[in-house]
Amino acid sequence: MAESVKVGDLAPNFALFSEKDEAVELQDYIGKKPIVLFFYPKNNTMLCTKEVCHFRDNFGEFKNIYDAELIGISSDSIDSHKEFAEANNLPFTLLSDPDNDVRREYGVPKTLRIVPGRVTYVIDKKGIVRHIFSSQLNYKGHVKEALSALKSL
Repeated sequence: MAESVKVGDLAPNFALFSEKDEAVELQDYIGKKPIVLFFYPKNNTMLCTKEVCHFRDNFGEFKNIYDAELIGISSDSIDSHKEFAEANNLPFTLLSDPDNDVRREYGVPKTLRIVPGRVTYVIDKKGIVRHIFSSQLNYKGHVKEALSALKSL
């Protein structure tokens, strides 16, 4: 496991494929808008579905007030992301990290050494990590913490 990304660090760049089978690079957003990057364990599980739907339900605030880009990452396949996004009407990007390379690069921990962690990073326009929230069970906290961090940018 890589050393965890910390507040004040430059967010590591990456390129992954989205639910639309399009390559997405973090650097494409740097200099343009803040980014809320959230890692979650798995599509179609109870807490993960609640978490992404909570981000969806607050999408207007992220987009219209803070002009932030929301990006979710899990190890699920592109096809799984496509079905998950369609089933839950998700208006933001989901990226497939099938080998957990980006998860490792960010140092996202596992719970009980088996369950992929649930961590949200708020990254400013310059690409600097400004806030990190990690909680496996408090799925609503990820949205609350991200919105609070965006207010202070």
